[in-house]
Amino acid sequence: MFLPLACLNAQVNQNPVNLIGKDSLSLQEIILEVTHNHPAVKAAEEALQKAEAKVGLAKTGYLPDVDFTANYSNVGPVPELTFEPFGTFKLFPNNNYSATLNVRETIYDFGRTAKSIETEKQSKLIDVQSLEQVKQKIAQAAIAGFYGLCYLQEAVKIKAEQLKVLHEHLLFVQKKKETGSATEYEILATQVKSSVVESQLLDLEAARTVQQSALNTLLGLPVSNPVTVKASIENEKPESSNETIFNSALTNRNEMIMGRKKEDLANLHLLTIKDQNKPIISFVFNGGAKNGYMPDINKIEPNYAAGAGIRIPIYDAHRTKYNLLQAESVIKSTHLELEQTGRVITGEIVENETNMKTAFRKIQLFELQLAQARKAYSLAETNFKAGAITNLDLLDAGNSVSDSQLMLIKARIDLAVCNYRYQAAIGKKLY
Repeated sequence: MFLPLACLNAQVNQNPVNLIGKDSLSLQEIILEVTHNHPAVKAAEEALQKAEAKVGLAKTGYLPDVDFTANYSNVGPVPELTFEPFGTFKLFPNNNYSATLNVRETIYDFGRTAKSIETEKQSKLIDVQSLEQVKQKIAQAAIAGFYGLCYLQEAVKIKAEQLKVLHEHLLFVQKKKETGSATEYEILATQVKSSVVESQLLDLEAARTVQQSALNTLLGLPVSNPVTVKASIENEKPESSNETIFNSALTNRNEMIMGRKKEDLANLHLLTIKDQNKPIISFVFNGGAKNGYMPDINKIEPNYAAGAGIRIPIYDAHRTKYNLLQAESVIKSTHLELEQTGRVITGEIVENETNMKTAFRKIQLFELQLAQARKAYSLAETNFKAGAITNLDLLDAGNSVSDSQLMLIKARIDLAVCNYRYQAAIGKKLY
């Protein structure tokens, strides 16, 4: 049987939990773990740190470059002048010393630095959304793995119970044959049914082992860890989407937010290129001490130099022109990608809403089918005890109950998974 556990909409804790050694895991624990510690999430967080560093680097354009230099050189021969009767004078000292503090700063660059900073900030915002998107995708993978394992766990229980019943019936008919009240056909037919169910059970156990390994890999646990899950299923009737939900999805989906920010970044890049041929006004200051000044060329004297300069681009071999053409093309492409993403999102909403309604309808049908199968099995038991039907008829009725249970479990899990997919499609966080 399928047992309802924690609620689908339970709130997720904000701190990672230790999953090693736990008997069973809830969906909330798994989502919390993967969205904190999965390598893809860590990589996205590192990309965000890198983006923050780029913003800081761009801001350094407002700050001066300052460095200190010191030099010593021995020069020979040194030019000399002779004035009679004053003697001979050296024009330069043999030993030359200098120490200088150099300051260079851009006074005005017509918005280049400001646009560079804004560009890096926009890039950082894209990385923020990229991190959110990675977490959303990892959470979706965790949900799929969780409910896949949930179904296989329950399917193994049902098939194991079905196989147990078949073995009991086989012993029963074998005893009946000894008394002459059962035929060889009943024994063989029961053995065939047992073999079929045993084969199905082996397949399900193998699939469960593979699913456990996949979930362990997602969680970063040893692949052989015998992980089990505790699920929660609520058969809530799905609501129909309306225009507000579609508009909300096109506003809140990470893909749309990233697309709009990429569009903003492309426009900003275009403006930055347009500024490439604007002048740059800069200030330079050098101050220090050196020797070599008349009249005492060996004496170290303080000195300085200060000035301003302007750089005006005149001809860049049409580089700016072609860069502008590329930037305009990127803007158009980004806009088209954004429009395409919007269409895909609309399709995802409709698809998942349809799947939810289908799964809910199947649940209603399979609940009725299970009730009918149980009633039929109860009648079959009564008729079997009265000798009105054979052992094989009773087994067929029991198999119908097991098959109905499996189909009901599958439909409930399909509804749960489709509900999560629908929530993701309309832009809600799964973590």
